[in-house]
Parts: sequence; C-alpha cells; structure tokens
Amino acid sequence: MLEKLLGISTAFAEATAAVNPEEMSPAAAILQMVLPLVLMGVVFYFMLIRPQKKKDKKVKEMLDSLKHGDRVTTIGGIYGTIVGIKEDTITLAIGQKNAQPTEMTVARWAIRNVETISVENDGEVLA
Repeated sequence: MLEKLLGISTAFAEATAAVNPEEMSPAAAILQMVLPLVLMGVVFYFMLIRPQKKKDKKVKEMLDSLKHGDRVTTIGGIYGTIVGIKEDTITLAIGQKNAQPTEMTVARWAIRNVETISVENDGEVLA
C-alpha cells in the first residue's frame, strides 16, 4: 500500500515537474493562481452566505406579519400576547388570563418567534 501511495506521489511529482512554470503562458499562470480563490468564494457563498440570507428573509417576513393577538416569544424567553403594534415597538400582555395582565413594550427585532401551539403554565393553558 505504501508503494501505491509512493507511486502516486512520484507520478504527481513527475507530472508537475513536466509543466515548468517558465514554459506556461502568462494567462495560464494567472488562471492557475486565481481559480482556487474563485472556487473557495463559490463554496463560501453556497455554504455560508446564501443560507444566512434565506434565514434573514424568513425572520423579516415573520416580523412583518405580526398582528394583534399573536402569542410570541421574545429573545429573552418571555411569552406574551401582542396588544399593540407601532412602527418599531410592540406592546405585549404578560401574565395570567384571569388577572390583570402586565403590559411590556419591546423592540420589534426582539421577537424570536410566533407560537403556533398553546403554552401551559402552572396548570393553566394560555392560548
């Protein structure tokens, strides 16, 4: 197995030695240097940039579709129901249904998600 690996490495060394950088045209030399950078840029775009843009778009759509009565969770872990929406602030009602709820104003960007299921708290179902 070691001979196979050495055989491959010697074949590769012979192939690269056959192409002398002084014999290459300037365009080929530039292409040889630039092509790996371009390939890395494409890989970074598809693995990092594009998924992040999709996620940001989804979050923006969720924040734009907030409405009165939605049950939401903030980035601080607070559950509340939207009772008022202004340009960049949202007023949440926090507390039990039967008692007077406490109102709290948070920034629109501080909303993590809209709850689709009810949350149970001390035996009482909050919807």
